[in-house]
Amino acid sequence: MELVPWHWPALLLLLRLSPGIALVQPVEQGKEVWDYVTVRSNASMFWWLYYANNSCKNFTELPLIMWLQGGPGGSSTGFGNFEEIGPLDDELKPRKTTWLQSASLLFVDNPVGTGYSFVNQSDAYATNLDMVASDMLVLLQNFFDSRPEFKTIPFYIFSESYGGKMAAGISLELYKAIQKGSIKCNFAGVTLGDSWISPVDSVLSWGPYLYSMSLLDDRSLTELTKIGEKLLDAMNMGLYEWATQLWADAETLVEQDTDGVNFYNILNKNPPELAKKMSQEFTQHHLVRLDHRHVRQLHKDKLSALMNGPIKKKLGIIPDSVTWGEQASLVFKNMQKDFMKPVINIVDELLEAGINVTICNGQLDLIVDTMGQEAWLRKLKWPELTTFSQMKRKPLYVNPESYDTSAFYKSHKNLAFYWILKAGHMIPSDQGEMALKMMRMVTGQEMN
Repeated sequence: MELVPWHWPALLLLLRLSPGIALVQPVEQGKEVWDYVTVRSNASMFWWLYYANNSCKNFTELPLIMWLQGGPGGSSTGFGNFEEIGPLDDELKPRKTTWLQSASLLFVDNPVGTGYSFVNQSDAYATNLDMVASDMLVLLQNFFDSRPEFKTIPFYIFSESYGGKMAAGISLELYKAIQKGSIKCNFAGVTLGDSWISPVDSVLSWGPYLYSMSLLDDRSLTELTKIGEKLLDAMNMGLYEWATQLWADAETLVEQDTDGVNFYNILNKNPPELAKKMSQEFTQHHLVRLDHRHVRQLHKDKLSALMNGPIKKKLGIIPDSVTWGEQASLVFKNMQKDFMKPVINIVDELLEAGINVTICNGQLDLIVDTMGQEAWLRKLKWPELTTFSQMKRKPLYVNPESYDTSAFYKSHKNLAFYWILKAGHMIPSDQGEMALKMMRMVTGQEMN
């Protein structure tokens, strides 16, 4: 479905003055389209595309970026769009560091059931990475067939958190589909942001990281290390559900012994209401605790009100029976057997295939801390890894006049790594200018 974009300030004024008035469509520069794709008979996935809005270049001269959120169950069209890289923030004010100035942006609510996407049967939720990738390939085939103007434009997948794990699997299947000729697009690379590629490496690194930051003492470090040893045993035996419970136990210990450190930025604390809720639910199932920490926090009251109010009205095609974010917890629950499975081997396959792979991580992230990312990186079997590892990092600055180091990076052949300073899990939210610069570098629009 193609619609002329709203003029947001006018829309807000209209809603304030006349709450009951029917919405109209003023013309504005730029273009947006959105639609559903039935990826399976009982499952529909929602996508929302913004054409690049650059005063000097046509959208055909700029790349197309698909953004994938984490969770699983976090909404790309909501969180990634209004909280991180889209043209407007959650107050519908223009974002200075929107990626739309340098790329067309495709937000997809995946897996099915996430955001505005929905399933019609309880057994239709994705339960593993293979299903997630299969559904996405149906959507991408439909997207490129219906919007042929994007078939030759460089197409990049950018991701965050669990979205990185999904992006790795999707990228490999997309590459295979392109080789077979079933999908025609100019796939140019994938970026794994603070990504859940090897969960065990992340959890095992929490203790040393928090200890080095004075957030754990010797006693707490010892206790957390014991949980880590059990987790490693569970992984080695292929007992992934038990591993998931141990992951939850490790998080609970961290929360208690750090006085509520925030898993997405260690310089922050969890708000009192979340700490109270988590304390009350300590005795409940580990999936309930994990869901509250990693899915429901992406569906804040303010964002939910926006997505289920003005945005839903604007889009006009969301079924009345669908509430943004309502199925998120079920998406998360149905993926539980897949949570702890590593996908390092998939990253190896991507590199071997010559696909450009970029890894980026926020310095202050805990849930997927940089130490854990570096740990799984060392496990790659990529023949060029030794050369990559021996290279010296280069500092990055957001502008030539700045003396403040914003990041470090290095790249070799088709692998790059960005260490983003002063950023937590959501890099574009914490360091918008650096995230934008990184995106431009990854897509070849800017040099160091």
